[in-house]
Amino acid sequence: MSEPLHELGAMRQRELIATGELSPLDLASAYLRRIDADAGRSGAFITVTHERALDRALRLEQDPQARSWRVDRRSAPLWGMPFADKDLEPRAGVPTTFGSRAFAGHVPEVSSPLVETMDAAGGVSLGKTNTPEFGLPAYTENAVAAPAVTPWGSGLGAGGSSGGAAAAVAAGLLPFAPGSDGGGSIRIPAAACGLVGLKPSRGRVPDGSGVGALAGLPVAGPLARTTADAALLLDGMIARRADGGQADRSALTAPAGERSYVDALETPVRRLRIGFSTWSPWSTHYAIDLDDEVAEVFEATKEHLARLGHELLPSTPVDAPEYVDAFRTVWQAGASTIPLEGEALEALEPLTRWLVGVGRTKSAAELAAALASLGAFEGSIIAQYSEFDVVLTPTLAMTPRPLGWFDAEDGERNFEQQCQFTPYTSYVNVTGLPAITMPAGSARGLPVGVQAIGRPGDDATLLRLSMELERALDWPRRYPPTW
Repeated sequence: MSEPLHELGAMRQRELIATGELSPLDLASAYLRRIDADAGRSGAFITVTHERALDRALRLEQDPQARSWRVDRRSAPLWGMPFADKDLEPRAGVPTTFGSRAFAGHVPEVSSPLVETMDAAGGVSLGKTNTPEFGLPAYTENAVAAPAVTPWGSGLGAGGSSGGAAAAVAAGLLPFAPGSDGGGSIRIPAAACGLVGLKPSRGRVPDGSGVGALAGLPVAGPLARTTADAALLLDGMIARRADGGQADRSALTAPAGERSYVDALETPVRRLRIGFSTWSPWSTHYAIDLDDEVAEVFEATKEHLARLGHELLPSTPVDAPEYVDAFRTVWQAGASTIPLEGEALEALEPLTRWLVGVGRTKSAAELAAALASLGAFEGSIIAQYSEFDVVLTPTLAMTPRPLGWFDAEDGERNFEQQCQFTPYTSYVNVTGLPAITMPAGSARGLPVGVQAIGRPGDDATLLRLSMELERALDWPRRYPPTW
């Protein structure tokens, strides 16, 4: 095998594992060596679990069912494949900080359902990826680890809150990585790091469905260098029963269908009616300015899609002035539930303290009104987008931000900056619609992504469109300088 293992990509690695040409131990060892060589410069990891990972890989190889699981991509899609848990997901026996010094030394006794699902799919966790404090900001700079940076530029942030996951994949320290997205936290870092990042439909991933969270905002999804690799990870994140069927966790789960998402990519994307827009609901309160170079990539992407045979039409939703205050109230109310008091609360970073403090002043009536407003907004956007198969927007309004760019002391100003950086992502979480960011070009050598928003439950069309654009632009052949 002439190519280094990390250059093969997840799909090819999984194929070599299935044929026995590559072992889980070989693959885990190769990535751990790259992580060690990185020496924390990427800020991708908070914790690396060398011994646990190698022991897990060896136990997979020695399992009596190893031969059958190795080739069973339906029931064990991730068998032998390395990944890492976002440090918001507890793994029993492994330090879990939630990106906060308030939880330094915390070692959970029970793993989260998503961690257990990834293990059941055959994955090999190499540790915990970096995340900002409690996953609240759109950038990954915290008080417990080095900041997560994009490998495409010097001193530029990887975005957040799945910034460590994105930095790890973009730097070749992992083949792919699971993330979570409550306001853009998969799509933001994926765009900043030149990756594919999918926010699945609400309910699509049973162990990260959005059910049970305020306004149904956060869902779990994949980050990867290619669309096929993202589809493979998505298959692994969807819990399945022993018979191969989906293990539902609630009534709000999109139909699994008969094929995996990897198999669904075998069907070419049909000619789509694509709406395009640079509208943002945040513009009623904040100045939203799209960088000229980002706008150029967006326009070029529209031209690419038109040449591929799709119909592109402008789409500008009706402004919703109530959106901003409603979203802020829900975001602050969510932060208010962080289980800290007294001195522990004072240990939080300024933005988190501001969110928690304001959130704890909100009344039940205010929260109920905000949830009702966001529910009405959801219905309105779904209705307005219903004439399109896909709606295309920029992913970010700007290229990756320099470390320290976001205000470290003024929570109100910090929140505004985040909205100006990421004006197109959070409203998709409110709607529950699927959305994918696709690498579409570059500005001054930095990656620029475009976002495609799909119909309710139609994640497959987004993946097919992403693969079509990926092939047209040949993006996977581009590597960051540190690769």
